[in-house]
Amino acid sequence: MKASVKNVRALVFDTFGSVVDWRGSIIRDLSAWGKDNHIQADWAGLADQWRGLYQPQMQKVRTGERSWVNLDVLHRESLEILIPQFGLSNLTEAQRHHVNLVWHRLDAWPDAISGMTRLKSKYIIGSLSNGNVSLLTEMAKHAGLPWDVILSTEWFRCYKPQPQAYANACEILGLKPQEVMMCAAHNDDLVAAANVGLRTAFWPRPLEYGPGQHKDLRAEHEFDVVAKDIRDLADQLLIQP
Repeated sequence: MKASVKNVRALVFDTFGSVVDWRGSIIRDLSAWGKDNHIQADWAGLADQWRGLYQPQMQKVRTGERSWVNLDVLHRESLEILIPQFGLSNLTEAQRHHVNLVWHRLDAWPDAISGMTRLKSKYIIGSLSNGNVSLLTEMAKHAGLPWDVILSTEWFRCYKPQPQAYANACEILGLKPQEVMMCAAHNDDLVAAANVGLRTAFWPRPLEYGPGQHKDLRAEHEFDVVAKDIRDLADQLLIQP
């Protein structure tokens, strides 16, 4: 273990893709729902294109092109853009609302809960996600995520990787940046956190975007910890000095 992590007191986790499998969860959930409601669609294609609008929609808020709205609103706006393309224009308002809330019903990766539960024995653990508070809370209940605290960029009216997301999270925890470790499967998230002074831990999620994934397959920078997954992160951080 690097000396740089010995003073870490809290671990904050990126959630979408790092802790929960958004793509697989959306495909499973909406495929079952579609079957029950006699609605056919390319759910995998919808998941991919929906996620593809994630960063462009948030960027409009980051740049000030539009005023602050939370991620549920951005997801719904993106869904409305995609509905005609996927032959779903006949969905009722109630059905559209249910589909949009699929982001509240995401399942954890197999290693996530056991790894985080072990880490919780030593560290404060929490989310640090662009998801809004209600989304993250319902997701935690659905998936059984063992957070001590739910930190959302909604509190700060910004979206990662804006630096105030990381700085304000440390302030809320009452900790110095070097006492907080950002944990994620995304290189850009960790680089932004490191620029604010947080410690960093990376693990890959090579199937986050499906079989054709081409980014975040490995650590591309000098992070404080590089792990295989969250269980391995626990193995490394819980080693006794």
